[in-house]
Amino acid sequence: MIPRPDSAARRWPGSAAVVSVRAEAAGPRGAAGRAVPDALAALAAYGLLALWLSSLSAPGIPLQLAGLGAGAMVTGAAAASVLRRAPRFSTPADRVTLLRAVLAALCAALAVPQLFTGPRADLLIPVLGGLAFALDGVDGAVARRTGLSSTAGARFDAATDAGLVLALSVAAAARVGPWVLAIGGMYYVFVAAGRFRPHLRGSLPPRQSRKAIGAFQPFALLLPLIPGIPAAAAVSIPVAALALLAFSFGRDVVQLERRHRAVLLESGAAKAGSGPITP
Repeated sequence: MIPRPDSAARRWPGSAAVVSVRAEAAGPRGAAGRAVPDALAALAAYGLLALWLSSLSAPGIPLQLAGLGAGAMVTGAAAASVLRRAPRFSTPADRVTLLRAVLAALCAALAVPQLFTGPRADLLIPVLGGLAFALDGVDGAVARRTGLSSTAGARFDAATDAGLVLALSVAAAARVGPWVLAIGGMYYVFVAAGRFRPHLRGSLPPRQSRKAIGAFQPFALLLPLIPGIPAAAAVSIPVAALALLAFSFGRDVVQLERRHRAVLLESGAAKAGSGPITP
């Protein structure tokens, strides 16, 4: 996960508006005691629901374990996001985000086996993914209404959005081909690149187009999962989503690289100007 809200965090809808630090200040007073119970509740909810749902699909024990493990990684990352805050706290908005993370994890648990067995003609993943998608933005609205918005909440929200997109891309890959995994993986490639080029973690001004493109990704991935969708639409809409996402990330990379180059030039000029004056 990235260390602060940045251009990657703002990729997904609902994450850019949560920018104050009131929750960090309020955490020790009211929300600190909720972090552990909320995280454990999310883990327990995922465990119980995933075991039940995976038993219904019955693709075989090895594939069930693979799916359960993938979903556990999503839920575990969400719980860790809440538990590793300093000071530790959990707000009502975080509980909404944890619910979304559990739904995304259930999608992953069901989607991974289908990469090997082929897609199932049911609405289970579309319903779970659609509910997680519908709840996107609710956590930000709850944070603003309760006055407990936070940078930690923004990071958590963005990571959950990315986890949902990745899970849905795995589900869509079973139907339209592995190329669609590029949609789910692009966020993580961008974040990984930021570890080698730290300036890629810099903040960028909010863009409505960035939010709109981010909101389009889950929709484009959910559409192929609905039984009866024409094959042309099931392929062409994710293709458009991938092109838009590549354009959006590419635009941000160019802007951040240009800013970094300008900073280096200004720094070099300042150093040259502060040198000793020779006759």
